[in-house]
Amino acid sequence: MEFKKNLLFIGAGYVGGPSAAMMAYKCPQYRVVVVDINQERIAQWNSDKLPIYEPGLYEIVKETRGRNLFFSKDIEDNIRCAEIIFVGVNTPTKTFGEGAGMAADLQYWEKTARHIRQYAQSDKIVVEKCTLPVKTALAMEEIFNSSNGDIRFDVLSNPEFLAEGTAIKDLENPDRVLIGSRQTASGLRAREVLVEIYENWVPRERIITSDIWSSELSKLVANAFLAQRVSSINSISAFCEAAGADVSEVARAVGLDSRIGNKFLNAGVGFGGSCFQKDILNLVYLCRCYGLYEVADYWEGVVKINEYQKERFVLNMLRTMFNTLVGKKICMMGFAFKANTSDTRESPAIYVAKRLLEEMAELIITDPEALRSAEADMKEIGGNIRFVDDPYEAVQGCHAVCVMTEWELYSLLDYERIYKSMDKPAMIYDGRNILDHQKLFDIGFNVFPIGKPALRRER
Repeated sequence: MEFKKNLLFIGAGYVGGPSAAMMAYKCPQYRVVVVDINQERIAQWNSDKLPIYEPGLYEIVKETRGRNLFFSKDIEDNIRCAEIIFVGVNTPTKTFGEGAGMAADLQYWEKTARHIRQYAQSDKIVVEKCTLPVKTALAMEEIFNSSNGDIRFDVLSNPEFLAEGTAIKDLENPDRVLIGSRQTASGLRAREVLVEIYENWVPRERIITSDIWSSELSKLVANAFLAQRVSSINSISAFCEAAGADVSEVARAVGLDSRIGNKFLNAGVGFGGSCFQKDILNLVYLCRCYGLYEVADYWEGVVKINEYQKERFVLNMLRTMFNTLVGKKICMMGFAFKANTSDTRESPAIYVAKRLLEEMAELIITDPEALRSAEADMKEIGGNIRFVDDPYEAVQGCHAVCVMTEWELYSLLDYERIYKSMDKPAMIYDGRNILDHQKLFDIGFNVFPIGKPALRRER
């Protein structure tokens, strides 16, 4: 079959895989290839067990794979063939050197740019999909232009705004698609090529175009604003517990204000995922590089509240379980950072698990999709940990259950059965406020929500 265009996604992770699958699904006239240096990950994309879990993803991959969607280990040849290259490689927080703990680690991005320059034999449009510091496109252009050849590279910024757990819905029906370009004749032409691709399924009024620097900054700022709302309501949850108020009622009253809205006002044990903390810390680092210290301090406070919320959750468990967790069995329901994903990156569960192990507790971890990732995260930690698929088996003989992920499964369990199988007094710590707390209390549990009065029997 002859295709209208050859599109390449470099990076087969949470951005590249779903984005490529949706583009192939909506644009059968294009050949879409995904490559990655991780050969095991490519093999998983070509199997019946995909490397990531997203509702609806497998069905789309199954329909398009082998038709116009291909997962390949051949990076070199696919760079040569592609007309448009989407770069979605990992940009984690730096763990070494200047900016350690805050700045984005751009080594994988730079290696990718150099590979593109090395293997390209024709003009390319290169699209930034991953979250990158402002002016990264300038560095990418410098690498491309250093070859002194006749090949032209146009760099565009097209940040993804999908949310894990709803990625397929977000990709199929996005709030907006943002495309940034250089304001040159060549840059504007390249931008229109990408606009034309998205117009296959996204209404033109939802495709926003801008200069490339504004586009690069928009993703960082969007994540910072969302995380700020989570930290804001979590800080108020501590106040509610102290004052005897109900954070859900406060959030409902505040969220009905049309100037504020009700999204991201659910109090919990803290935010996680690959974006929020990484992007805020990168924003803090960049602000300090520009001498904007007060701005940096403001945004760093969002991260500090998130750390405070996780520690507060652990300390509440310690204090309400008679000030010792030594030898106590605690079941962690959920390890993914949010429901409907297998991703555990920066999950609050990791921090809580480490702290509980420091207190010499015995952990039983259960999660419907993220157990494999949980085992990898906890491999180097040590301590008394078991990983159990069945939540009913996981809770047997436990002193406490803590809900870490808002999986719908956990709100549908038979808690009378769970109560009977646990050591008494049986404690439930609802880190996501998804359970019926009064019903649990009536069964016999001592119940400790986030931002609400505890339901505890008199000692």
